[in-house]
Amino acid sequence: MKGPARAQADKTRTMTTRTRVLLVDDHPIVRQGLARLIAQEPDLEVCGEAADEGTAWSQVGAHEPGLVLVDLSLKTGNGLELIKRIRSGYPEMPILVISMHDEVFYVERALRAGASGYLTKEEAGDNVLLAIRKILEGEIYLSDRLSPTIIKRLLSGNGGAEESPISRLSDRELEVFQLIGQGLAAQEIADRLHLSFKTIETYQAHIKEKLGLRDIRKLVQYAVRWAMEHQEPR
Repeated sequence: MKGPARAQADKTRTMTTRTRVLLVDDHPIVRQGLARLIAQEPDLEVCGEAADEGTAWSQVGAHEPGLVLVDLSLKTGNGLELIKRIRSGYPEMPILVISMHDEVFYVERALRAGASGYLTKEEAGDNVLLAIRKILEGEIYLSDRLSPTIIKRLLSGNGGAEESPISRLSDRELEVFQLIGQGLAAQEIADRLHLSFKTIETYQAHIKEKLGLRDIRKLVQYAVRWAMEHQEPR
């Protein structure tokens, strides 16, 4: 097969082997930017978008994408919990986290949850396509900015002397802590996470103990300050 016929066959083959990518981010502008980047690539295509955990999980089931791009901060739900759900239901599905958070403990939690790579939004524009292709090749991707810190932490074995107190929290405790920082009361958190009021009280007690805080007022103050410092720009 030569000439135009061969070219058409190659084009058809490329079109039928595009990797479907699902975008999960609560910022429409971020999703639009990622979609434009991906649309320019002959071997990739966006198969769906979601702003919250529930919709994202439905899209995963509907499209079974070849790759999922996930933010840790979603409109409702939690990026880490979504990663765990995907990993449980679709063990081979590659997941790339793109987040504003550059703290090492976020990276570690994402990788432990089942992500195949982690990229900060600050670096995403230049590196997201590279990260996608590395992960599709079966590799773990961390940006040049994050890799040395992660390697140093793993070699140290204890996270180093400057470990954040927040890193002592479990993933669920961190989620409750973040919701406290957003101003939600215990019953509202329970409703949001589909847990009992008593369970949320237990989480609050564990968080206070791990952070060395005396009472719920101190916990709320600490959580609100943390939320303000780590709030993602809108």
